[in-house]
Amino acid sequence: MSLHLRYAARSDVGLIRRGNEDSGYASPRILLVADGMGGHAAGELASASAIATVADLEVHPPEATDVLSALADAIDEVGIAIGGVIAADPELTGMGTTVTGIYWLGDRIALVHVGDSRAYLLREGECAQLTHDHTYVQTLIDGGSISPADAAIHPKRSLLMRAVDGINPVEPDLSMREVRVGDRYLLCSDGLSGVLSFEEITEWLGQGDPTGCVTALVDLALERGAPDNVTVVIADVVEVEELADGVSDDLEPVLPVVVGAAGEPRVRLRLPNVHFPDDAQLDPDRPDAPPPAVGGPPTAPLALIDSELVVPAAERAYRDSHAKAAKGGRRREQRRVALISVIALALVIAALAGGLLVARNWLTSQWYVGVNGNPGTGTVAIYNGVPGTLTWIPLSQLTTDTGLPVGALPLFDQELVSKTIPAGDAADAERIVIELQSRAAGCRVLIPPPGCPGAIS
Repeated sequence: MSLHLRYAARSDVGLIRRGNEDSGYASPRILLVADGMGGHAAGELASASAIATVADLEVHPPEATDVLSALADAIDEVGIAIGGVIAADPELTGMGTTVTGIYWLGDRIALVHVGDSRAYLLREGECAQLTHDHTYVQTLIDGGSISPADAAIHPKRSLLMRAVDGINPVEPDLSMREVRVGDRYLLCSDGLSGVLSFEEITEWLGQGDPTGCVTALVDLALERGAPDNVTVVIADVVEVEELADGVSDDLEPVLPVVVGAAGEPRVRLRLPNVHFPDDAQLDPDRPDAPPPAVGGPPTAPLALIDSELVVPAAERAYRDSHAKAAKGGRRREQRRVALISVIALALVIAALAGGLLVARNWLTSQWYVGVNGNPGTGTVAIYNGVPGTLTWIPLSQLTTDTGLPVGALPLFDQELVSKTIPAGDAADAERIVIELQSRAAGCRVLIPPPGCPGAIS
């Protein structure tokens, strides 16, 4: 008997973000989640680079005794890859990514972690969080300043203290853990953990097979509003009897799955120097659909027939006479249907108008601080509404451009503003801006402190 992983993965852009900056990877040997940051195309490039770089351990596996050092080296290589992207396009400075991964060793797992994506273990009905968030609010929790409940609504809850940004060296958390039959591992971005409580994750994590559980968790995040991208990877530890010629039929053959930005062709085209793993991902909206057929003759188009050319003349004359008699009756019926349609349309318009009024009142009560322009060259601004668009209609409007360049902020503040900082009202938004201006001023010294643009590593 031997132990193996049976896994599934899914990533969704969510309901607010315009693009997916998350990436995920699952294979018989490696599980990964990376949450990119930097806004526009930068975050998706960072997370995709991370997935491709760490997944290279799939084809170049280290010795079992060297796995932890190999994972640490892989994180360094992610930083080098992101640094190369920034060097080719300096406007992408400030991009970065989290990385949380599991390397399978058969009887143990090696865990690597940077940022606020998470890894959980469900064992015999008990759930445990295996990773420690590298965030500002987590430092407050660790110091006893705030509670986990307070952290969930803290305005700086997304502020990372550690991430792979291609500029500053980063030290990942590394650990080795034993595995047992029946263990279930969950890796996720904060798009899931940010909207579900630990108790809810525990409850839902124990339901269904990996595919069903992944689908249920992502769908639940969408039901909660999904303000961020959502990426979920789940793997079960299963016991399989091995025969003399290999693994028995009890374990279905599986291939690596790449989800999110790392699986998008448009992202891969922007990273021509990065070698991406093969992707066997099915359409997540049609998990039961068979793969598209390859080859075979094209389907012949249906013939178009003009009925007036095939109906005999006598039959056509008889049909025309009866058509004239019925014409008046059809016109009366058409007028009646048109009247009903007009009434129904008026009722629908009235309902829509009421709904739009409620939505407008809600939007005008929402405020946030974000970027006006490109994250690399834009400025800090205050917006009324919520980020995003609805069928190309913007859901917010710019109220104040502070003129403070985003590039003048500490690097993690740049990431925070690029993701937008929610505010309670206009006054709260102005308070956030004042804090950002103060931290930017702290970087304008002869020798900038760590975390500031131009700081010496």
